[in-house]
Amino acid sequence: MHTERFDTVRAIAWEDGVLKLLDQRRLPQVTEYIACKDVEDVAAAIRDMVVRGAPAIGVTAAYGVVLAAQGRYRNAPDTWRQDIVIDLELLAAARPTAVNLCWAIERMQRFFEAVDADPNPLLLAEARKIHEEDIAANKAMGELGKSLFTERCAVLTHCNTGSLATAGYGTALGVIRSAYAADLVSQVYADETRPWLQGSRLTAWELVQDHIPVTLIAEGADAYLMKQGEVKWVIVGADRIAANGDVANKIGTYNAAVLARYHGVKFMVVAPTSTIDMNTPDGTAIRIEMRAEDELLKFSDQRIAAPGAHAWNPVFDVTPAELIDVIVTEKGIVTAPTMVKMRALLEQ
Repeated sequence: MHTERFDTVRAIAWEDGVLKLLDQRRLPQVTEYIACKDVEDVAAAIRDMVVRGAPAIGVTAAYGVVLAAQGRYRNAPDTWRQDIVIDLELLAAARPTAVNLCWAIERMQRFFEAVDADPNPLLLAEARKIHEEDIAANKAMGELGKSLFTERCAVLTHCNTGSLATAGYGTALGVIRSAYAADLVSQVYADETRPWLQGSRLTAWELVQDHIPVTLIAEGADAYLMKQGEVKWVIVGADRIAANGDVANKIGTYNAAVLARYHGVKFMVVAPTSTIDMNTPDGTAIRIEMRAEDELLKFSDQRIAAPGAHAWNPVFDVTPAELIDVIVTEKGIVTAPTMVKMRALLEQ
């Protein structure tokens, strides 16, 4: 079986000087791309969840730098390098937990001094390179993750980690795609992933598009599902990995890791090395983004919580390294992650 049969979705495209993003807020009811024509559009798209998923945010930010440079050079060709700083700060503040965002901005910045005239050709080439590298890395991770399967089984995943969350193919869903193509995955269980319902709206939609069997469950059913014995792997992505292997990911990931350890289910994190932040010693140093109460108190602008109730709405949580069986990156696999092992991986 060829993996191309199970890889049809793309959420990011650069066409005729415009960045086009699949609006993930409207899925699965409406499939619509929005056009980002300047850096403000890109920052708003990242902040407002038009695009989400750490790798996809990084690729989007790279194109955002291209649009920022275009605008600044057009308005003031002699001072664009100084003027663009405010645009880079705007992009970096859009989603602070996803390390790929700042990683992509900093990578693009390294080319500024090499530009003699119009920055667009050089910066656009680098943004496209970041885009292509992400897809290649995802396919490499898919093959590495697939190699860890010792039997055909069901898997559980949390949030969305596929083509919608990356440049294409996916991280955790990339492993699932590769394993399914090799007849190693019998069923994918996707939990809802409240409050934005990325599991039900995005992961289920994406897998249906690619004809991979998916069953949706409530997050509260994770433990009971694991108890049935069918699920052998929980496979998730990451928004930031600390130097010691602690992982920040969508809220609810920590729950799934605790449950997996209790039930003897293996826990796999799949993420590119750009997600690893060796300047962050452990999970306690990761800044966790808090979002508006209304995301919990309301559903589709209709209040569902009792009047007077408040909400606590962290977007991410941190899973300690000791609960993670394996981290899969494009550079290799780290089992039972530690700071020494993470450093060795990056030094390859």
